[in-house]
Amino acid sequence: MRFRDALVPLLVFVAALGAWEWIVAVKQIPPYVLPAPSVIFLKLIEDRALLFSSLLVTLGVTLKALAIATLCGVALALLLAQSKWLERALLPFAIVLQVTPVIAIAPLLLVYMKPDSAVLVCAFLVAFFPILSNTALGLASVDHALRDLFTIYHASPWQRLIHLRLPAALPQFLTGLRIGGGLALIGAIVAELAAGASGQGEGLAYRIVEAGFRLDIPRMFAALALISLTGLAIYAALSALSWYLLRGWHESAREEAD
Repeated sequence: MRFRDALVPLLVFVAALGAWEWIVAVKQIPPYVLPAPSVIFLKLIEDRALLFSSLLVTLGVTLKALAIATLCGVALALLLAQSKWLERALLPFAIVLQVTPVIAIAPLLLVYMKPDSAVLVCAFLVAFFPILSNTALGLASVDHALRDLFTIYHASPWQRLIHLRLPAALPQFLTGLRIGGGLALIGAIVAELAAGASGQGEGLAYRIVEAGFRLDIPRMFAALALISLTGLAIYAALSALSWYLLRGWHESAREEAD
């Protein structure tokens, strides 16, 4: 992304913060109703030790869940690509896990697991399906002309996988990875909220619940700001990885490079 492409949304974001600050000052809205951005920033500095230690907990869970979801999603997609019967047999289970709200699964997992494990499983379940579905779509979307070319040269199944199907699936896999990264953070936050309601957990969502009980609204907004910034950082890092891997040969990355 060019600097000028990032400049416009940055200016709009700064203008929105300025409007927020101005409205709070003009209307004299107390901080316990709606804190101004400056108050949230000062709270972030004041409680930095507590909030950033919670951020590390949430970020650690998110990255672990994303790594496990990536390994399991790619492995299952490769397995489903080998047989239509396997796809018909296993894909419904993955869809059931995807369409079941994680907020409903989290309390149940907390009954059978320790809070740390339950939060990790929830984040994994949310991130798993986009990676699986996008990778499976990419493996099935091989160009027919290239497939026929490999057939003419009597390529083995292993050669087809390494030199044809995996490169063809890479753009879709990276798209699923970007979606899964954000969803892993959402899953971790939702599970932490469920754990925080029972007085367990140390992540950012638990800090929001704790601050709500204390009516510390600026701390709630500060924790929410850290969650938003973490989501943006994860998306930006995965987008940069996608551009790096695709910039030399895929049209989507070439358009950005041009």
